[in-house]
Amino acid sequence: MPINSLYKTKRAKAAIAAVLAVATSIGGMLYATTDDGRRYPAAVILATDELIKPWEGLVLESHWDRYGRRWDICYGETKGIGPGMKKTPEECTEMLYRRVYADFYLPLTRCAATFTDAPISVQASMVSGSYNFGKGAWCRSTAAKHIRAERWKEACAAQTAYNKAGGQVLRGLVNRREMGDARRIGEAELCLSGIE
Repeated sequence: MPINSLYKTKRAKAAIAAVLAVATSIGGMLYATTDDGRRYPAAVILATDELIKPWEGLVLESHWDRYGRRWDICYGETKGIGPGMKKTPEECTEMLYRRVYADFYLPLTRCAATFTDAPISVQASMVSGSYNFGKGAWCRSTAAKHIRAERWKEACAAQTAYNKAGGQVLRGLVNRREMGDARRIGEAELCLSGIE
């Protein structure tokens, strides 16, 4: 269960509205276009721009992540990353969109058949969480069980349980999973703000 109260906010509603304003419905799915003209599900754009980028931060040279015990670069990218690697901001952004879509969004749609029935805020929050703590863990999670049962609010609250690193609750992860901080929207905050 969450440590703090969870509620909808104007800033999260504004972020959702901004993505929806540029989204196009294709075959019943909402898609948005990136600055470089690539089209992704609106939930991927929302997760990437409003949750993953702000919380992961941009690092252009690979570094050792002491909690993940591996090398990462850009916005927390770990796949194929080793020491001494460098990327441009544009390479990082392109890599992030591609990876979030292929390695997180699509697998979540396969492990929870009702995933794309959820509001885009719920989808985006779940994608962000899985990007941070792993899609396998997400697929086995209580949040995923709630998604399968179409209990969106319960899924938002359940994902807040992933607030530990190295066995300890971390304030930064509590903020990320719940209501964010002064500069960043939290996953539960965004999640709930898009539910009618």
